[in-house]
Amino acid sequence: MRIFSWLYERVMRWSAHPRAPWYLGGLSFAESTFFPVPPDVMLAPMVLARPRRWLRLATITTLASVIGGVVGWLLGYFAIELVMPVIEQASYQGAYERAREWFLEWGFWAVLLAGFSPIPYKVFTIAAGVLSLNLPVFILASLLGRGGRFYLVAWLVAWGGPPVAARIRKHIDLVGWILVLILLVAILVWRFLR
Repeated sequence: MRIFSWLYERVMRWSAHPRAPWYLGGLSFAESTFFPVPPDVMLAPMVLARPRRWLRLATITTLASVIGGVVGWLLGYFAIELVMPVIEQASYQGAYERAREWFLEWGFWAVLLAGFSPIPYKVFTIAAGVLSLNLPVFILASLLGRGGRFYLVAWLVAWGGPPVAARIRKHIDLVGWILVLILLVAILVWRFLR
């Protein structure tokens, strides 16, 4: 089944759209508060489509993500009673508890590491608000953590350029199915260990 090659071609066309930076910003913002898809899935193809703009695209992704993170912090600080049922329904309760533990132990460093962690960033943003982590400290740690991740992804994709794009295009279906299998195994292991 060649589902992923079709999706890849569609994302590549979409990433070349004149409004694509706005879409990237919207996705980055949404992912930091409620949306489950990380912005990397749009950032990488956009950088492949326009490698000279990698710095600008990483900046858009970082700033929008941090702004979304501030909204998540505010939700945690002011409205955790409203947000908690959504966290539970999305099966993020365990991740939320882990994020709380990390904040109690490491504070600033927990937010910084959240940029690279497999735990969804939105969980960290909400937990930071619940625990009243200093907002300027939260913003600084988010800029460093999220920025580090997005600038690294964008730079690597720009550096690899067309040869990487050709390899990705050639093997996208195989890579896609392998990632689906890894995700399924990770979900099963996570549920088994819970």
